[in-house]
Amino acid sequence: MWRNKPTPFSHRTIKFFSTQQKTRLQNAGPLSSHLTSRTVIRFAGPDSVKFLQGMLTNDVRRFGEPVDEKVTTLATSNLPTVGTTPVYAALLTAQGRFLYDFFLYRPPRSEKKLDRTGSGPGPGSDHVEVLADVDGSVVDEVVDTLKRYQLRSKVDIEHVGKDFCCWQRYGGELSDKSSAVEEPESAGVGWGGNVDSSPMSSSQGSEGGWQWFKDPRLDCLGFRGIFPTGTPPPLVEADKETSEENYLLWRLEQGVAEGPNEIPKGEAIPLEYNLAGLNAISFDKGCYVGQELVARTHHRGVIRKRLLPLKFVDDNGKEVEQKVAPGSTVVDPSSGKKIGTVTTALGSRGLGLLRLEEAFKKSGELAIQGCEDVKVESIKPKWWPAEWFQNE
Repeated sequence: MWRNKPTPFSHRTIKFFSTQQKTRLQNAGPLSSHLTSRTVIRFAGPDSVKFLQGMLTNDVRRFGEPVDEKVTTLATSNLPTVGTTPVYAALLTAQGRFLYDFFLYRPPRSEKKLDRTGSGPGPGSDHVEVLADVDGSVVDEVVDTLKRYQLRSKVDIEHVGKDFCCWQRYGGELSDKSSAVEEPESAGVGWGGNVDSSPMSSSQGSEGGWQWFKDPRLDCLGFRGIFPTGTPPPLVEADKETSEENYLLWRLEQGVAEGPNEIPKGEAIPLEYNLAGLNAISFDKGCYVGQELVARTHHRGVIRKRLLPLKFVDDNGKEVEQKVAPGSTVVDPSSGKKIGTVTTALGSRGLGLLRLEEAFKKSGELAIQGCEDVKVESIKPKWWPAEWFQNE
């Protein structure tokens, strides 16, 4: 399994939080995690945006749009700065099942980039470039799959994980702050990226202008970014750097899966795993691989199973640690009926694909098959739209 090598810079790293501790992640943040399970692919060439537009579930045309003359990507300009916000998207099978997810970033236009000294424009180029944050355990599969669709498209697809790494900022009250005041605006990645309005962040930004972006899925997930390997991201020195497991725990509590290890590759139906609610799907962009099933399911309007955050407790309601494994079956003990399956588990928290009607009506009464002393509580995520509860 491919993993990014640890960066050579060091920070005070805090240990993993037990889910039974009274001091939760929301009281400890903001936290920063180097996502060693993720890596970076680069798309370069004049057909990059067109190629991705025809492959992925979301609309990526913003990456090819020109910058307004009244704004700039130059960090030293007196004009307002602007950046292309990142896009979360998925690649599906022809049958509409999930394969891989992507966090897509558009570096500043080549003619607007600063040189590495930061004193002037860098060399110009006509090529479009897009960086993609993908799951590192399947990066070779991702590249091979994309190249099979490449055909005559003028796009180079390259794994550049040795040059870049992925980070996440989350926890505490970070997700409640205004991105325009407390945190980076639509900050860019690359030489000459946007300067955010936070004096603290600006003073600690990297020399090349690499900055954080609001997570394109949900505000409660915080900020995400791609940064050069070996370069401390802005604000990490001021934050607490912590294990990626804490970021996983944070996602579990929000009910958000990520990557093919949590969203079963070749099996998962995107809408059951809430990808529409996570801003990964455009329903008016036109054709892409696997679109037909997604569109049909969406317009039918009835989704009886969804991915939910779970809490594992004993008969007294006390959280139990490390008692449940992914793949465990959730059942209604009174009838023996299968309600769903645990897809991810860490400590006393997890994610499960459950039938909505039984999941909420019998929350706390459900149990793990073969381990009936472990009860399962289904949690309603705050970010879910009201219509998702109509089928309870």
